[in-house]
Amino acid sequence: MDTVQAIIQQQIEAGTFLQSVQQGQQTQQDQANYGEEEEYEDEEGTYKGKRSNTLPVWGNKVTMNLNTLVLENIRESYYYKNNLVEIDNFQTLIEQIFYQVKHLEPWEKGTRRLQGMTGMCGGVRGVGAGGVVSSAYCLLYRLFNLKISRKQLISMLNSRQSVYIRGLGFMYIRYTQPPADLWYWLEPYLDDDREIDPRSGGGDLMTFGQLVRTMINKLDWYGTLFPRIPVPIQKDIDEKFSERKKQQLLEEEEWNGAENSMKGAEEEEKKEEKSLPKVSKCKHHLRHHHCRKHRKNCPAKAKRLREEKEKQQQNDVEMGETSSKTN
Repeated sequence: MDTVQAIIQQQIEAGTFLQSVQQGQQTQQDQANYGEEEEYEDEEGTYKGKRSNTLPVWGNKVTMNLNTLVLENIRESYYYKNNLVEIDNFQTLIEQIFYQVKHLEPWEKGTRRLQGMTGMCGGVRGVGAGGVVSSAYCLLYRLFNLKISRKQLISMLNSRQSVYIRGLGFMYIRYTQPPADLWYWLEPYLDDDREIDPRSGGGDLMTFGQLVRTMINKLDWYGTLFPRIPVPIQKDIDEKFSERKKQQLLEEEEWNGAENSMKGAEEEEKKEEKSLPKVSKCKHHLRHHHCRKHRKNCPAKAKRLREEKEKQQQNDVEMGETSSKTN
């Protein structure tokens, strides 16, 4: 009996053979699943279990739901074939976005020729009809082929290095993620007021909130189309928009009501102050209002008493003269 069989025999006799095998299988499974799941909560903060770190892909898993003309130009572009295909590192692609991407249109400005093209299918026969595809779409397609994870996509959405890293993150969601998940991904950014200009050459400055709303509510994107959202899901999204608007209006009314009540209280206090009689004090009182001695010896009061006394004496004299004349 060799050494391995002897060890196995000892484990069988001790009753630990199957237990060690199960532990080994569990360890391998844990290692395979490490970093593949993360806990998440819903909008109300209720624990919902775990969400896989591997992103799902909706629609065509080869074309990324891109327009045929755009896709063919990407595959045939010099930048994609000679630079991006060799990159298999997420961080390196992020650096490429930082240095190469200046807009989010599918075509570089002034490179697409539309002369002689008619109808909806004009220009789709050949690659040359498209023009020069943008570096943004080349990098977007390379990110798709790299199969980035959920955490990597979230890091793009919250990037502070470049607004175009964030913009490509939102476009990746719009092209690849299930329509039912669009609200989960994009709703937290509807009030984002940081600005971006997605147009080639500039001239279309908007906030990220406006960008997200455009991606949800419109299919057209600078000459190409986003994947179509099913009608039931689009209705559900529209209802969520209306509910969100109602909630914002209620919050604004509550805020305005609180402000108005505070202003009303301040105005009432001012009215009460105005309605109170003003107490006139002489300069002596203003200097010595705390002193009882000076309150008794107030010059103004003494003058008033002296005048009243003199007036009383004068009245007495006049009354005396009148009585003597009468007698």
